[in-house]
Amino acid sequence: MLQTMAAAAAPPNYRILDPHVHVWKHDAQFPFAPGAKVPDFDPTPEKLLDLMKQNGVAKTVIIQVIHYRYDNSYLASVLKQYRKYFHGVCRVDPLNPAAPDDLSRLTAQGFRGVRLSPAADASGDWINGPLMPPLWKRCESLKVPMTLLAPIDRIPDIQKLIDKFPALTVVIDHMADCPVDHPEKLEKLTALARYPKVFVKISHTWSLSKEGYPWLDAQQLVKRLYDAFGPKRLMWATDWPIASDKATYPQRLTVVRDDMKFLNTEDKSWMLSKTVERVWPFPKP
Repeated sequence: MLQTMAAAAAPPNYRILDPHVHVWKHDAQFPFAPGAKVPDFDPTPEKLLDLMKQNGVAKTVIIQVIHYRYDNSYLASVLKQYRKYFHGVCRVDPLNPAAPDDLSRLTAQGFRGVRLSPAADASGDWINGPLMPPLWKRCESLKVPMTLLAPIDRIPDIQKLIDKFPALTVVIDHMADCPVDHPEKLEKLTALARYPKVFVKISHTWSLSKEGYPWLDAQQLVKRLYDAFGPKRLMWATDWPIASDKATYPQRLTVVRDDMKFLNTEDKSWMLSKTVERVWPFPKP
């Protein structure tokens, strides 16, 4: 019922684009990375396409899931099969000096950006290391976005790299997972609003919230980002199928489209569609 309602209410004057999902499949042809903790279900591209159709989502950006680490083969096969519907963002090993060349190779295969995930602890200190400038410079020269899954306390480290590469499009995932009980930390992210090439995904309201749908406590973080960045630099995302126990696919759409009361119709056209097009343009029908 929720899925039908979401599709029926979709605005008719723009196509909804989802800039963040994951897919994987238990398949011996595409082995998971050693030690990967992979759920026993398969969020396949076919299941994703069904959800997109049911909810009025036209196109989607698939982010390389951590289960495969830096082997992007499975996602490459998905993109080859369903190029009409998907763009892909790869991963490269940030500790490998060959990462810039790996990114060039993957971009030539059709990937549209790279994702890095510096952890909050010392294992993520590579974000401040000497291998980052060459990778960021290559990303800039390839004209593909740099996407970052980073905790809020890593944002100042990322800001130093943004200072060095202001022409590079940078996307911060999931509001940097700023905790709702430490809203003062969001200032580290709003400080990036002065960089015109920085975009933020307002996803993870469901994961950050300590309430039920529509996660009003986490919406307060979204409102502050909206005030700082404006709708033209914010984008929604489902992050399907992550945290499926906390939010359905339709709810991840309706929370932005229907239940963020501070957004007007024009705001939604940006955050559900046109902002995504600025970063990941899709061919017109």
